[in-house]
Amino acid sequence: MNTYFDKIKPFLFLGILYLIISLLLRLVFVFHPITTASFGFLEIIKLLFIGLLNDGFVFVLASTVLALYFLFLSNGKYEKPWGYILFGLFLLALVYTVFVPNNIFKQYGGSFPEIAMAFIGLKTLFFGLMLFLPNQRLKIRNVLYFITLFLYVLVMVFNAVSEYFFWNEFGLRYNFIAVDYLIYTNEVIGNIMESYPVIPLFAAIFIITLTFTLLIFKRSKSSLLSLPNFKQKIILLGTFLIMGICSVFAINSLFSLKGSNTFSAEIQANGLPKFYDAFVHKELDFFAFYPTLPQNEAEKIFLKQFNPPSLFRQVVSTKPEEKKNVVLISVESLSADFMKSYGNEQNITPFLDSLATKSFVFTNLYATGNRTVRGLEALTLCIPPTAGESIVKRKDNKNKFSTGSVFKAKGYQVKYLYGGYSYFDNMQDFFSGNGYDIVDRDSFKPEEISFANVWGVCDEDMAKKAITVMNEEAKTGKPFFNHWMTVSNHRPFTYPEGKIDIPGNAKSREGGVKYTDYALKQFFNLAKKQSWYKNTVFVIVSDHCASSAGKTELPLDKYRIPGMIFSEGFIEPQQFTTMTSQIDVMPTLMGMLNFSYPSKFLGQDVLQPHYSPRAYIATYQDLGLIKDHYLTIISPTKKIKQYALTLQESTLPPAFKLMYHENLVNKNNDFLVNETIATYQSVSYWVKQKMLNQSK
Repeated sequence: MNTYFDKIKPFLFLGILYLIISLLLRLVFVFHPITTASFGFLEIIKLLFIGLLNDGFVFVLASTVLALYFLFLSNGKYEKPWGYILFGLFLLALVYTVFVPNNIFKQYGGSFPEIAMAFIGLKTLFFGLMLFLPNQRLKIRNVLYFITLFLYVLVMVFNAVSEYFFWNEFGLRYNFIAVDYLIYTNEVIGNIMESYPVIPLFAAIFIITLTFTLLIFKRSKSSLLSLPNFKQKIILLGTFLIMGICSVFAINSLFSLKGSNTFSAEIQANGLPKFYDAFVHKELDFFAFYPTLPQNEAEKIFLKQFNPPSLFRQVVSTKPEEKKNVVLISVESLSADFMKSYGNEQNITPFLDSLATKSFVFTNLYATGNRTVRGLEALTLCIPPTAGESIVKRKDNKNKFSTGSVFKAKGYQVKYLYGGYSYFDNMQDFFSGNGYDIVDRDSFKPEEISFANVWGVCDEDMAKKAITVMNEEAKTGKPFFNHWMTVSNHRPFTYPEGKIDIPGNAKSREGGVKYTDYALKQFFNLAKKQSWYKNTVFVIVSDHCASSAGKTELPLDKYRIPGMIFSEGFIEPQQFTTMTSQIDVMPTLMGMLNFSYPSKFLGQDVLQPHYSPRAYIATYQDLGLIKDHYLTIISPTKKIKQYALTLQESTLPPAFKLMYHENLVNKNNDFLVNETIATYQSVSYWVKQKMLNQSK
């Protein structure tokens, strides 16, 4: 019995520390000035007791890494020949990571290759030391154990500090804003650096972590003196698995417990399950965090832009419908300022520059967000963005009124084409759940792939595949609507050599842009040879810009994207200079095709006389409306900001000027504030009530 007790000492000491930290944090929340509710003695005891249960079950699940660490502690793996075989495998993995030019880690780009290299390198180093220095094995194991304890304690302390600051700002445990903070790490770190005394804060965290780590290490390192045998490991692992399963069910039950008010519910909860729930559901409750209006008033303000002013309305054309094929190409990360007409002198979009002269061009077009899924949402559902994650990545993302549903109702074949694996970013679930057939990397034969990286086959290969798919569709005699999402203009910006004058191993953004432009040219060269070409309309539009960082929350130039509609002999070349939102592109196309259809689109046909210019731009938190030379932004904790917009001087034609001065106004334009609130409140309500589904 003493042997088993000795083995669970690390779990006991860490668990006790976690419970104490969590208890102190709850007491701080109870008496924090932002907590406006008052609690009686018995209610505080109840909150602390439920909180204790929550913390205990959460710690069991959080101990999984520690349990796996102890599970793989063994002296047997260093014995001949297994020790040398394992060491050789580690060395091979390290050589692959360091020296193979296009290995799987480098394909991800960013800092991922360095992280993988450091992890595998350290694992190889310590395994080698313990293999070749058996007399020092216990000392080395103690060092690794100390590091493991330090990381656990650091996470506990850092999480408590983070939860305090989050409560200090929002009066809540973690929600999707916390998830958002992980996405926008650079911005968040910058904000912390400006807002808090960082050096003293992190010094205190380090000292506290080191102190508790030393205490736990001294009292539990004896557990490493004699490692458990196979039977003991099975017993310990079985016990842990049972506790883990029970903890999952217990956490789910406790998660549904309601408090007497919002503060009590939040205080008795544990932040980590709430973080997980926010990550899974990917929503931010508009009505809890943003300024609101009476619902009827909000809908009335928003719907007045439509004719008739109703969510569900009939679009009627007086002209015969054009049953032309439609190919929508959403181009990855194509900022407007990559194109020559917007002032770029690098000649990285020669084909698109040329095509624009033959197309209907939206010169003043704004993306709704800064991620691919947001662009897909705007082009497919034609609705303004909502707080939190795009609908594409939410659970309730099926059976929506969509671009595809309109075409399908008119007898079109409807497909989504993507060079990567469509399960990425939940695209497969979204598009298949909305009636699209999917052609992705799984659809390719080996001989159809000339080049691929982690994001998928190169755009040139996808272009050839698209031609093959469209030729098959044309044989059926039915018109087709295909939505193709490109992938090559994405970090790490690798593509086949010899195609453009920028080497593929340069891994430059300019190279990614120019290669995608080249691939689109090859697509059109092939398309012109097909029988269906002259009966096809092509829509080329960016999903979002290459970056979103700027001096303000929503810098306008980081949302400006190119868009054009091309059809030889059908669409007259024109520059449409009026401000347009990404959600207007497909309703405008349907207007050009003289479609009559029942609509729930919240975008408009911009060529109709009742169109009122405006654009919607957003991050996961900040929701903006551009209208009447103002940018109005609403944010969590019911914040409202308004900027007056003034074009910066440049030599570009007025239709292509990108840069604005965004000057914060002292007194808001209340009319535009209400319109901004009305827009996002209405859309959030309709999404929540499933009123944008096909069935309602």
